[in-house]
Amino acid sequence: MNTVPTGWLARQADRWLFRQRESEPGEVFLHRRRVFILPTKAGLGFGALLLVLLVGATNYNLGLGYALVFLLAACAVVDMYLTYRNLGQLHLRPGRAASVFAGEEARFELQLNNRTGLDRYAIGVDFTSAAWPRYMADAPARGSAALVLTTATAQRGWLRAPRVRLVTRFPLGLFRAWSYWQPDLRALVYPFPEAVAPPLPMAGQARAHGRGSAGDDDFAGIRSYQSGDPMRSLAWRQIARLDPAYGGQLVTKHFEGGGADRLVLDFDALPSALPLELRLSRMTRWVLDAEQRALPYAVRIGAHAFPTGLGAAHQAACLGALALHGIAPQQP
Repeated sequence: MNTVPTGWLARQADRWLFRQRESEPGEVFLHRRRVFILPTKAGLGFGALLLVLLVGATNYNLGLGYALVFLLAACAVVDMYLTYRNLGQLHLRPGRAASVFAGEEARFELQLNNRTGLDRYAIGVDFTSAAWPRYMADAPARGSAALVLTTATAQRGWLRAPRVRLVTRFPLGLFRAWSYWQPDLRALVYPFPEAVAPPLPMAGQARAHGRGSAGDDDFAGIRSYQSGDPMRSLAWRQIARLDPAYGGQLVTKHFEGGGADRLVLDFDALPSALPLELRLSRMTRWVLDAEQRALPYAVRIGAHAFPTGLGAAHQAACLGALALHGIAPQQP
């Protein structure tokens, strides 16, 4: 167990110890040199009380007073050991980090694995920027606990998970044990979609409902029903299997033909007078609108040229290119 100074000196020591720490890949083990412990305010008050009792027992030569002082001091020593043991020998593993849009909260999944036969209680986990942990976890013996920590995002690109602090005061609160962890975890932050964007740049003559003049030559599958779809295009056989009363939804037949409009989202076609971030936000909005309306689309930005496609994988690839446009590549 390690002891570090308090107050301003403790903050300076933390800054010096962790100023050059990189991400810790894989699983991290909290051995005794990684766990710090100090008395809390309650512990300091308890120590002052023991000192007063000891002085009184000495002045009046009270044998029972000595016994009481030494008994309480032994309880404090046991509490110090139990507080350290509640945090030490845990295994920490990073989970997943989902992509988000700028301005939303990034979510980092972390796991606390307890491979010992001792239950761990009331472990506070949060980023070091928080004054006190917002999340509490219990790790049962031979079990694990999963946490999702959130932090605000301000700009697009890769966001590395901030340094994590684990804190516990269990069982009596006389001592505070803590440790630090820099998980090897990062989230991709997409540009924030423009609130009110111009219509999608369809290449060809679009219809009033905005889906273009797709032909009726070749059946290409089914998709979710959208307002304005003709009744004759409804896939009644599939609808019968997906009864809305049981959680299903209306679906429409999708055809491809030679008269279909092409939707190409070209970054270079946007007015150069617009700020870079606004152009990226507009492209992001167009990608989301095309996905929502089930319109196959192609994206061109910088060295990336994504062919016409549709779906979650295609959307993630396009948004990822928008998020990293003009940003120097980083090592995973």
